[in-house]
Amino acid sequence: MPEPIRTQVVVLGAGPGGYSAAFRAADLGLQVVLVEREPRLGGVCLNVGCIPSKALLHVAKVIDEAAHTPGVSFGKPAVDVGAVRGQKDTVVKRLVDGLGVLARQRKVQVVHGNASFSGPQTVRVAGKDGVTEVQFEHAIVATGSTPARIPGLPDDPRVMDSTGALALADVPGKLLVIGGGYIGLEMATVYRALGSAVSVVEFMDGLLPGADADLVKPLARRLAGQFAEIRLKTRVTGVVAQKQGLKVSFEGPDGAAEAVYDRVLVAVGRRPNGKDLGLEALGVMVDERGFIAVDAQRRTAVPSIFAIGDVAGEPMLAHKAAHEGKVAAEVIAGHKAAFAPLAIPAVVFTDPEIAWAGLTEAQAKKDGVAYEKAVFPWAANGRSLTLGRDEGLTKILFEPTSHRVLGVGIVGPGAGDLIAEGVLAIEMGADAQDLALTIHAHPTLSETVGMAAEVFDGSVTDIIAPKR
Repeated sequence: MPEPIRTQVVVLGAGPGGYSAAFRAADLGLQVVLVEREPRLGGVCLNVGCIPSKALLHVAKVIDEAAHTPGVSFGKPAVDVGAVRGQKDTVVKRLVDGLGVLARQRKVQVVHGNASFSGPQTVRVAGKDGVTEVQFEHAIVATGSTPARIPGLPDDPRVMDSTGALALADVPGKLLVIGGGYIGLEMATVYRALGSAVSVVEFMDGLLPGADADLVKPLARRLAGQFAEIRLKTRVTGVVAQKQGLKVSFEGPDGAAEAVYDRVLVAVGRRPNGKDLGLEALGVMVDERGFIAVDAQRRTAVPSIFAIGDVAGEPMLAHKAAHEGKVAAEVIAGHKAAFAPLAIPAVVFTDPEIAWAGLTEAQAKKDGVAYEKAVFPWAANGRSLTLGRDEGLTKILFEPTSHRVLGVGIVGPGAGDLIAEGVLAIEMGADAQDLALTIHAHPTLSETVGMAAEVFDGSVTDIIAPKR
């Protein structure tokens, strides 16, 4: 074994949480080693998640807009799958290369290999050239998550997880997506636009479990006209690999059924990578799912070890991980910092997009939280009409007495960008008048946020406000 590496901070995992933690720690004057098991930095999000999926979703959006622009006809698109794949890979490589440059500029030492703890201040990294020992003062675990699997599925290349789907090996004639969550629906949107006949099966009684039903409704209505089939309250009971395709058995409200597909995408969630790191032997609490218990400073039960991102609990989102990483780095550097957000935005990049932040109606009803709400329909918004997309809505939940913003939900094109104003409003403790009196540019979709507040405030003029 070579001489051990000694450092002040070692970060396990180079995804958005890990590299943010490493770079912030380096900026604060700490010596940092960044360990990544894959050959490239960026983690799941950059390499096989957020970024490549959005590159493909952009292609899907262009195809759909070309097909539905009034008065303009482009004809049937000719899709060059290789070129689409190449553009996606180019975007990913550019960002990955950028991370490498940032690491070198900050003098962050990168070590590739699988890491595990051999002591409260020691990590062993098994790489292609052997085992390297890293001795540290503090460690930040940012090992992310992996796609959840369904037991009993055949070991067949035609059965894909999200990583396989993003590789875009081909465009199957018939694709079944198991799981109606955000990953499944985003990939279904891509493959449908590229030419696949897409079917979706979801065990729950609606798509996007956890999101408010009124936000999901416009999307569900649109997808019903685009997908070959959507099976709700249905579970997959078996998949048999055959020469002509994958025979899938279902059990749903109408009984048992079977159908054959060219490919099957399994998108039933993600599993945190908190196990098999040797943490339990050190006294770190890791639950049966793989989540690591941390406090507000992201510190585990072992004072020298921190955890951030997917392994540190829900929601498993890249932007949450990045903020946690900075908090952990600042705490290690001696700063007074804690992870205590009032709102973490969630975005589903389907068409239309769905975004929400803060309190949802479903959660409020479940927890018995008092709220009042105001909704502005995009059918009364000039900008949405010019886009030919009037199905959206903007919803704001308010505290009944103070009228402070508790939650915001948006469905429609660009909802993922629009939600930022809602997050800021919640974090700043804004009330209905703060939003209503903020002048929004016209004509824009952002006006719907101000107008929803006007609905609550009673000052809206673009629609007849419902009586409160």
